[in-house]
Amino acid sequence: YMDDTEEKVIYLTFDCGYENGNLPAILDALKKHQAVGTFFVVGNFLETSPDLTKRMVKEGHIVGNHTYHHPDMSQISSQESFSKELKDVEELFQEITGETMSHYYRPPQGKYSTENLKMASQMGYNTFFWSLAYVDWIEDEQPSKEEAFDKLLGRIHPGAVVLLHSTSDTNAEILDELIGEWKKMGYQI
Repeated sequence: YMDDTEEKVIYLTFDCGYENGNLPAILDALKKHQAVGTFFVVGNFLETSPDLTKRMVKEGHIVGNHTYHHPDMSQISSQESFSKELKDVEELFQEITGETMSHYYRPPQGKYSTENLKMASQMGYNTFFWSLAYVDWIEDEQPSKEEAFDKLLGRIHPGAVVLLHSTSDTNAEILDELIGEWKKMGYQI
């Protein structure tokens, strides 16, 4: 959930459940700042946005696994069901990109069980959570720029794993300026 470091480094991650027009602006901001992001994708995103998935890979971003159906993984107790959620994403990603998916996994909503963590590890996955997030996923209740900056600038810390959602209008609008502000604060993405 965070890097144990005093170095001013930020790991910028995005959960991608579906595409609603905001991801191109997010990718443009990352490209402008030569910043690498990690995008945790679900099956629906891969099915509906193969071109954006290819763009992520082409521009050097990491694409991780957020499960195929976005279930509450803490309620999945069989290895077979758990594996299927991750393998179906891996297979579709490879079909779209011709590449093998990074073995980075983020449980939907951060819900997990100790057994789930073991299952992910047995499949060769590293599980990633976050140390900084804010309520950015509710489409009709988007935070203002000021609210977003208050949370994302005021609570940043060395080694932060920042969770943003690619569906957020606010994130698409502010990311370029936000990365610039983090850089002024001495942070590297």
